[in-house]
Amino acid sequence: MIERTVEVLIIDDDGLSREELASACAVSVEWIERHVASGLLEVGATATMRFTSAQLLRARRLAEIERTFDANDELAALVVDLIEEVERLRGR
Repeated sequence: MIERTVEVLIIDDDGLSREELASACAVSVEWIERHVASGLLEVGATATMRFTSAQLLRARRLAEIERTFDANDELAALVVDLIEEVERLRGR
């Protein structure tokens, strides 16, 4: 049997700041800003640049795919888009 560790991060109503998101994903703030600027990662509250739990999950997936497969930003986003679509279809 495969054991899996699940890490839970509770996000309050305000969401995560860029710095908190970067820390939770083990990336730099510049990485977050670059992915937001290129449209690969959306901002929850645009005026204050806050991130929701769904955006945290997407950012973690992007970072993991980029690190694991040495993928560029766009390729990692395509893979994450496909993962999210499969999850959406399975939820039907």
